[in-house]
Amino acid sequence: MQLRILVTILFLSLYGVVRAQEPDDIGTETVTVVKPYSPTVSDAFKIKSVPNLNDSIVLQKKAITYSIFSVPVASTFTPAKAKAAKVEKLPPPVLYNSYASVGLGNFNNALVDFYTSRELGRDEDLLDVGLSHHSSRGDIDSTPLETNFYDTQLKVSYAQKEREYRWGVGIDAQHQLYNWYGVEDGFFNTPPNILIALPDVAQNYFDASVNAHVTIEDSFFKKGKLTARRFWDATDSGENRIVLQPEIEVPITDEMVNIKTKVDYVNGSFQNTSLNNTESMASMDYGQLQVGISPSFVVLRDELTLNLGANFVYGADTEASSGSFFIYPAVTASYRLLEEQVIAYGGIEGDLNQNTYRDFVQDNPYVSPTLSIQPTDQQYEGYLGIKGQLFSNVGYNLKGSYTAENRRPLFLLNPENSFRRDEGGYTFGNSFQVFYDDIRTLGFFGEINVDVNRNFTLGFNAEYYNYDTETNNPAWNLPEVQASLFLDYQITKEWYAGANLFYIGERQDLQATAIANTPANEFPSTIVNLEGFFDANAHLGYRFNDQLSVFAKLSNIANNNYQQWFNFRVQGFQALAGVSYKFDF
Repeated sequence: MQLRILVTILFLSLYGVVRAQEPDDIGTETVTVVKPYSPTVSDAFKIKSVPNLNDSIVLQKKAITYSIFSVPVASTFTPAKAKAAKVEKLPPPVLYNSYASVGLGNFNNALVDFYTSRELGRDEDLLDVGLSHHSSRGDIDSTPLETNFYDTQLKVSYAQKEREYRWGVGIDAQHQLYNWYGVEDGFFNTPPNILIALPDVAQNYFDASVNAHVTIEDSFFKKGKLTARRFWDATDSGENRIVLQPEIEVPITDEMVNIKTKVDYVNGSFQNTSLNNTESMASMDYGQLQVGISPSFVVLRDELTLNLGANFVYGADTEASSGSFFIYPAVTASYRLLEEQVIAYGGIEGDLNQNTYRDFVQDNPYVSPTLSIQPTDQQYEGYLGIKGQLFSNVGYNLKGSYTAENRRPLFLLNPENSFRRDEGGYTFGNSFQVFYDDIRTLGFFGEINVDVNRNFTLGFNAEYYNYDTETNNPAWNLPEVQASLFLDYQITKEWYAGANLFYIGERQDLQATAIANTPANEFPSTIVNLEGFFDANAHLGYRFNDQLSVFAKLSNIANNNYQQWFNFRVQGFQALAGVSYKFDF
């Protein structure tokens, strides 16, 4: 009871004190800290690396007592001394600077080939000399005229290589003999062609040229080429040609613009006029000058290569004192669709192509020396294609094209002209003229090459062309279909062989007879068809050593006396054997 009274009195006293202090205001004061705050980090509790186990169940390690029981063993092993393995070194191939080859065969065929390359002074100075000869003195039963031919060519060149530039000069000389033998047997037994003696139908061509070239590193002038040529024949026809082709590069921003230029001049004369005339009048002179510039800009973007350019050409006929200016496209592109497997490419290009007497002879040696020489205006050639590798050893190329050409030259049989007896015996319908036509050509090309293994390769290609001529005539002597197959086989280290087979499709020509006081397009004429033909060739060789080998060549294995040109039949089966020898000279 007393305790309860005491607690009550204490509670009431505290309540009175709190009530008495509520109205008082403590106020504000300023506190100045004399010592700055310096915190410290106390040591953290660390777990001992080897804690003490305070468990009621502690396994005690059992003490193990052991000893080694050694027994000596007698060893008779003696290690052999190591020897380094020998690597068999293949001897480096022996290189010879010269070789000579000689072969003989039926139809009195002969083949001679010689080449040598000499180092003068330093290794960069080279003198090359080459001589080749191919001839035949055999007869062909389908004609009474001589059919022999030969072709001899000599090439000499000198080249020097310096650190900043390379240059070289060369001299070429060539002599060719062909016969205008394109008449059938019995031709001279019927009027008006009856002759006391058979005519001399041999034609000789001579060619001599000088050429020079230079290439300069780290210069805006990249390279240049100069060719001067004289070409003439046994009928007093002659031709001169000079071609200058400089090439420069001009930087624009971060890219380079390549500029190709050319100056091409040709002039010549023929002693007789075209066989479409029954009388030979004054000689025919011709002259053509071309000056061209072709700038191009290459764009490289990842898988795309684009060449943008144009071709500007001025062509002048110096004999007629006339000229024209031409602009041609020069755009090409390629794009890698699948690395090396599929590459798409295309382009559109054009040019003013210079035609010459020499070039016509190389394509058809049986032309008459009465030609009209004009340039070909190739307005454009557009093409698209894909190429690449189907497998690592199989390559392919497929292309489609469309070409527009003005004044494209075609070889057309000369009319039989009994009014003319020009020297050379080419007036019996046994020679060819050049006929110019405007042609649009649609073409397709396909090619496949297979490396069966490192010793055996083969390839096949085929072409198809569809021609649309301005004159509505056939595209004279142009085949629509061509194909070829080739293979090379290294049988053993000593034996090697190869073969090629080609097919030329059907062609058309015109057989006509000249009539006095009549235009050529009104001569009596007949379109003749030349059948397509296959030609199979093969060769086989054996190497006795690195220097000496023998070979055999087989031509026209099917013994098919086909007509390469109208009434110009080829020799039948031909076999030629020879020997080749390499040496240092």
